[in-house]
Amino acid sequence: MKTGTQHLYIPGPTNVPEAVRQAMIVPMQDHRAPDFGDLTLGLFADLKKVFKTETGTVMMFPGSGTGCWEAAITNTLNPGDKVLMARHGQFSLLWADMAVKLGLDVEIVDLAWGAGAPANEFARILGNDRHGKIKAVFVTHNETATGVTSDVALVRRALDESFHDALLFVDGVSSIGSIDFRMDEWGVDLAVTGSQKGFMLPAGLGMLGVSAKAMAAAEGAKMRRAYFDFTDMARANATGYFPYTPPVPLFHGLRRALDRMLDEGMENIFARHRRLASGVRNAVAAWGMDLAAEHPSLYSDTVSAIRVPQGVDARDVIRIAYDRYNCSFGAGLGPLNGKVFRIGHLGDLNEGMCLSAISLAELCLAAAGAQIRFGSGVAAAQEIYAEPAARAVQRSTRAAARIAAE
Repeated sequence: MKTGTQHLYIPGPTNVPEAVRQAMIVPMQDHRAPDFGDLTLGLFADLKKVFKTETGTVMMFPGSGTGCWEAAITNTLNPGDKVLMARHGQFSLLWADMAVKLGLDVEIVDLAWGAGAPANEFARILGNDRHGKIKAVFVTHNETATGVTSDVALVRRALDESFHDALLFVDGVSSIGSIDFRMDEWGVDLAVTGSQKGFMLPAGLGMLGVSAKAMAAAEGAKMRRAYFDFTDMARANATGYFPYTPPVPLFHGLRRALDRMLDEGMENIFARHRRLASGVRNAVAAWGMDLAAEHPSLYSDTVSAIRVPQGVDARDVIRIAYDRYNCSFGAGLGPLNGKVFRIGHLGDLNEGMCLSAISLAELCLAAAGAQIRFGSGVAAAQEIYAEPAARAVQRSTRAAARIAAE
């Protein structure tokens, strides 16, 4: 029998705060009522603050981030349009598959799983595209499968320095709301995210930021769409309504989640995620293990994909965690299956929760056959999480112990 709290350390869905959960427990209401916009218009305004856009339009589609991927493509591009994408993880791979299925001519740059978006290679390709055949460039800001965060600003620079007019699509499903994202400053035309990550909600609500340039492109785009049509959505949203039945309880949860996020402050949220992620990374280093990300500059602040030692199957680590300790870690996807397990550290999270994840990971790694010293990762994370005075005491204690030993 599983007792106590279920420990959820996957990179989404994330933990839903109790205040957000309670906010969703509302009687059903009339989404055509004259005062319905009192709820939704404020959501659109505050989502623009999270996306960091003043000039863009934010839409909410019932569904997931994947639904918004499709909405972004079908509303702004035409069958046969050439687009530029990179594959370096499961979600960038799935986005490329969708583009192919929707009839786009996809030029793909294949990279190792653990690499970031290839801004330099994109720059070379864009520079050679003298007739502007490439209509869009796609970037996975945070590749959840590998724990890699790419530099969107560098890709924008590649477009600008090539004097290229392609639209810039960004998958921010596991970054927006947790990692710094600047839609206007980075010139992002389509920015996709979902409710179940940094927004601390159940899955079921896709969110899409659309630039003025992308809205203009939608006027002439000829791909078939119905449910995901920008024109219908934008027209209804202007007064706070939707062209079909919306997930009203999720809107109430989103209202409470946005209040929490804006009260904490977006910059403080980014700093908190960086601090918590640094503790997890310090623990991994203390175990003598590596992350899937190729370089520290690529490390994600929302998820760490941890390579297990040779001879250890990451699937065993995950199974033991779930069966024995009522704990969920993220699985390795694609070619990383069995080679990594993932700790998600985003959303409603604090130091104690991260220390629990690290402690449980040590138990599971040892049970799966890894040579690991209990407490090593916990102590390494504590070095990051401890208050400055506490760290000073620890350093003094260690120094005294060394002197005594000599």
